[in-house]
Amino acid sequence: MKKTLSQQNAPIYEALERFGQMRVVPFDVPGHKRGRGNPELTALLGERCVQMDVNSMKPLDNLCHPISVIRDAECLAAEAFGAAHAFLMVGGTTSAVQSMILSVAGRGEKIILPRNVHRSVMGAMVLCGAIPVYVNPACDERLGIPLGMSLKDVEEAVRRHPDAKAILVNNPTYYGICSDLRSIVQLAHRHGMRCLVDEAHGTHFYFGENLPVSAMAAGADMAAVSMHKSGGSLTQSSLLLIGPEMSQGYVRQIINLTQTTSASYLLLSSLDISRRNLALRGKESFARVVELAEYAREEINDIGGYYAFSRELVNGDSIFDFDVTKLSVNTLDTGLAGIEVYDLLRDEYDIQIEFGDLGNILAYLSIGDRPREVERLVSALAEVRRRFGKEKTGLMTQEYLDPEVAVSPQEAFYAEKESLPIEATENRICSEFVMCYPPGIPILAPGERITREILEYIAYAKEKGCSMTGPEDPDILRLNVLKGV
Repeated sequence: MKKTLSQQNAPIYEALERFGQMRVVPFDVPGHKRGRGNPELTALLGERCVQMDVNSMKPLDNLCHPISVIRDAECLAAEAFGAAHAFLMVGGTTSAVQSMILSVAGRGEKIILPRNVHRSVMGAMVLCGAIPVYVNPACDERLGIPLGMSLKDVEEAVRRHPDAKAILVNNPTYYGICSDLRSIVQLAHRHGMRCLVDEAHGTHFYFGENLPVSAMAAGADMAAVSMHKSGGSLTQSSLLLIGPEMSQGYVRQIINLTQTTSASYLLLSSLDISRRNLALRGKESFARVVELAEYAREEINDIGGYYAFSRELVNGDSIFDFDVTKLSVNTLDTGLAGIEVYDLLRDEYDIQIEFGDLGNILAYLSIGDRPREVERLVSALAEVRRRFGKEKTGLMTQEYLDPEVAVSPQEAFYAEKESLPIEATENRICSEFVMCYPPGIPILAPGERITREILEYIAYAKEKGCSMTGPEDPDILRLNVLKGV
């Protein structure tokens, strides 16, 4: 990194500015030629945007093998996040998570992880042939949500599988719950394992005060960070952070197996500018986010029927810490499923929250939120309870189902299969994913046995209006199962 660079700089953005002043005639891709060939697109996005949608070239570096401005931007990101190196990712945090898995495990090798992982983790298992060793998270009976991993349970998994290559941790979960990350990192390293962290929802941990520990501060080997979630960059832009024991060159090779060779400079510059913004103003910005979230929780809990939960859940183990920026709200005492409140807020009040599941909703607060929008959300929730609330009867509360793994994800995904009506699949082995999205945590993953409890859960979720994804049949009336098994 050039010695003259500091967190005040945004090397990629600055290079794009210089390039824009050069009046270069484009005889390269993209074919819209700075927007001239697609006036409707230019009208939609604006000339400034399409003129910055350019191809890799010497003045702008190349993401696959960065040696100048992208390399500088990665070094500044590593410095800001306390990592040995940072990789700019344009395939979303899905790409970053999959690169983590592929960097540490191959076919037949084990990774210890919670079952409530994002679909990207299981997708990586299918790609590389690694075998998951699940640490089933505890569940909160009132909220019906999966919690973090108990340290004792992780220790037991390590004892039973000393040949595992890595332990993967969510930091935090979608609901804001954190495991004892420092202790899990130390446990992994004592046994010669890597510690990988899915930090899709934890960008702010690196810049806020009095928030849960970040992966890099805890000594983790790799972390996938969704800058576009709480960090303010453009959708699909992300970071992959590594610690000093990981080979930067090897991880780059793994990333290049799946990441595009035509990286979007809109995404890259958004990462660059957002990193600068957080490095310079993140502490103050996230202090405001915490203040907004705490205010909203207090107001929502005063409505009655809702439970906006926070650090009072912390038990020093399965809930080691809580991300107070997460406005997670249990809705069941209003007589409404979370997905019903989610739909009502959008359809009746023009409020789009992050997700609703069977018992909870999540309103995602970040650096772009303002008090008046929070006031509008609180008022709408009060109206929803008054207009649509009912007695709490017949509502399913369990959000997590223990899986029965019969076959490795890769073996099941590529095995000979047959399609059956979903009601006829009980006790068969699933060969595809089934999940509500968001949050994208599989209800079923390839290689897991389909139980009656799972089928009832899927039927209930569909009835309540959850957005179900994954199977080959888009209506989820049929499932693919292993043939003859």
